[in-house]
Amino acid sequence: MFLFMLPAWSIQQAQFPQIPWTSRLPSMKGWNLTLDLHAPSPTPLFVRIARALEEDIRRGRLPPGAALPGSRTLAESLGVHRNTVLAAYRELETQGWISTSAARATYVSPTLPDVPARSTAGASRTAMPTQVGFSLPSTPLSREQPDPPRGTLVLAGGAPDIRLLPASLLARAYRRALKLHGKHLLHYGDARGLQRLRAALAGMLSSLRGLAVRADDLIVTRGSQGAVDLVARTLVTPGDTVAVEAIGYRPAWHAFQLAGARLAPIPLDGEGLRVEALEALAQRTPVRAVYLTPHHQYPTTVTLSPARRLALLAWARTHRVALIEDDYDHEFHYEGRPILPLASADRDGLVLYVGTLSKVLAPALRLGFLAAPRPFLEHALGVREAVDRQGDTALEAAVAELLEEGEVRRHVRKMHGIYHGRRDALVEAVERELAGALTVSPPAGGMALWAHCAPDVDVGAWVRAGREAGVAFTAGGDYSFDGRPVPAVRLGFACLEESELAEAVRRMARTLPRTARVPKREISGRTGKATRP
Repeated sequence: MFLFMLPAWSIQQAQFPQIPWTSRLPSMKGWNLTLDLHAPSPTPLFVRIARALEEDIRRGRLPPGAALPGSRTLAESLGVHRNTVLAAYRELETQGWISTSAARATYVSPTLPDVPARSTAGASRTAMPTQVGFSLPSTPLSREQPDPPRGTLVLAGGAPDIRLLPASLLARAYRRALKLHGKHLLHYGDARGLQRLRAALAGMLSSLRGLAVRADDLIVTRGSQGAVDLVARTLVTPGDTVAVEAIGYRPAWHAFQLAGARLAPIPLDGEGLRVEALEALAQRTPVRAVYLTPHHQYPTTVTLSPARRLALLAWARTHRVALIEDDYDHEFHYEGRPILPLASADRDGLVLYVGTLSKVLAPALRLGFLAAPRPFLEHALGVREAVDRQGDTALEAAVAELLEEGEVRRHVRKMHGIYHGRRDALVEAVERELAGALTVSPPAGGMALWAHCAPDVDVGAWVRAGREAGVAFTAGGDYSFDGRPVPAVRLGFACLEESELAEAVRRMARTLPRTARVPKREISGRTGKATRP
């Protein structure tokens, strides 16, 4: 049973047939050469073939150096005499468009002849038009910044240290999965994800997070973002109001906006999401869902207090509102026992629980999951099959083996100690190098710090100067719903070693755009430092 309503429509799950792909066209270094010669014309056939190839070279579809099929192969595929193709090739070679090597191979000339103005500037331009011939949405969604230059120390976000991933164990499990079950794993699979992985995840969620779930209560997705997108597509109809944290995770906001939702930002304080603001919103308009990150709020790292959790569940029960709980880094909690998810206290089918293994293993391993009441999952599976069909079944099998053998648990335990130390090292470095500019308290968990800036710090200028000096970090305003500046920065600590963190903070100190330099102070017995277990 669950209390919130689902959209009236439902997508029927379907069986997807296997459609073989074949081609009768010749290979051109693994690709196919297609020429349009069907239009009637009095022009000799060899000239039409030559012009078709010339046009493809002009447009950049055949770049300089591209190998062309042999005359016999091309003639057979076009259904013409070989001499016709030879005549076309001779015409193109005379004009300088193609060349022949000593091995009698034919290829596009490295240096093309001068072309008239109607061309697309030769092979330096692609065949794809540079403009669209139809209208686009007025404002594209914002995207993440491109990767910084090589050598940059990246504090932005809060990614795991992929250098510590047990890649050899993962590779071994992947090879074994393909060797033993390749025919099954490489076929169309269950849209819910591999049953073996769902069973392993259910065991992990039950023992570590207090969720009474079974394999059939889960869908494996492509990362937590895939789970959020699936929830948005399944739950939201255009015009629905979805409440989000006023400082929060923009990619999730985009998923709800693409589903047609109107987003309503809810303010935060030291105890997390303010439930009284949700109540005020509900008095003005019906609320379809609330998306939140209660364990380590993204990006502020605040943990939703127990009293707020109870109040939120009671409010959702009263108003029949779905709670979308994104528990993206539950494993990393350093102070006392972690608070169990909202979903563990849900008795009314209100919480749609989103999690991921990407923070535990590596961001490129897109493995997330959605735990939800089964009636909701039935709707979601129809959407999944229409949009994404299934995940990487072979990868799911490999990770399932690592979970079953305890390798993931051992890796998490190792990372827990390392990240705890890095958290403390970053806090020490900030207090030593940036005292007076940043105020920071060690977060209870997670993979990043939320540091408050002094009033005279130009955060945007600091971030830009830092990137030029080889250190990347994120301004608080980048997480603001309305885009207004926030006097804070987010500093990830998990992906850098302690020495790298110290150097990153030194670079931040050197580039701080203030009226006065930040005074350094020696740290002796830093107050508030967490004690390692």
